Amino acid sequence: MSTVPMTQTEALRAELSAMIARAAPVDGTHQTVISSLSVSRCTGPSLPMPALYQPCLCLMVQGRKQVWLGEETYVYGPLNYLVASVTLPVSGQVIDASPEHPYLSLKLDIDPATIASLIDTCGPISVPSGKDPHGLFVDDISEPLLDAVVRLMRLIDSPRDAHVLAPLAIREIFYRVLRGAYGYLLRNVAIADSQTHRISRAIEWINRHFDEPLSIDALAQRVNLSPSSLHHRFKALTAMSPLQYQKQLRLQEARRLMINDGLEAAAAGYRVGYESPSQFSREYARQFGAPPARDIARWRNIA
Repeated sequence: MSTVPMTQTEALRAELSAMIARAAPVDGTHQTVISSLSVSRCTGPSLPMPALYQPCLCLMVQGRKQVWLGEETYVYGPLNYLVASVTLPVSGQVIDASPEHPYLSLKLDIDPATIASLIDTCGPISVPSGKDPHGLFVDDISEPLLDAVVRLMRLIDSPRDAHVLAPLAIREIFYRVLRGAYGYLLRNVAIADSQTHRISRAIEWINRHFDEPLSIDALAQRVNLSPSSLHHRFKALTAMSPLQYQKQLRLQEARRLMINDGLEAAAAGYRVGYESPSQFSREYARQFGAPPARDIARWRNIA
């Protein structure tokens, strides 16, 4: 019986799937010898879980995942990649996976210095007219980008070669992303003193001080924007206002403290900046669908 030969893209995807499956033999996220590269496996659909995405590229090889940012929903599957160009509080859920066909993906952290050094190399990057997408976007992976990712993954079995060659492969990967349809989003974040870069600085400040009272006027002054420009551009990039962003960080961290450290709800709320236990409980229930005690009990029963 004759068989249809695989295309180059199909062959690269098959090789990448096999390499990720070897590097992630059991469910979970696994660090590789390349410090900025990790791989993940999941053998069944997961519950929605909050997460804080640092700037990164996530490439899906097998399965599908859904990610929520504010009111926006992103779904990506095989041969799609997702980029978080700034630090974002999101929720994610694996929606297509099985023991026979597990969810397989890789994550590559983004170093802003690498992006900045590539900008001159890339030449002019077109900026589409109309509404900008948020700091999270999904695109199709091109064959040249997939080839660069495969060459990077091959290096995890050769640590000595990885030390020299991995930075070159990583530069090529992000060069390909910068040349893609949404490359201008990475470019804008990396250009020092651009308005997008200023919003990125505001985001990082909130991440470091999320448990403190937030003054929009003081934050705007810190990043050299007017309060109205800060609010408008912050929401355009993150799909939420600065205060909503801070609340997301607080609630995610409180949930983590209760799950991992065993803190009671009142103590967790106080730790992340809430002075009123009743306000914390109300906002927590609005975010996670149940008051703290009930949500944590439900999570532990499922886990």
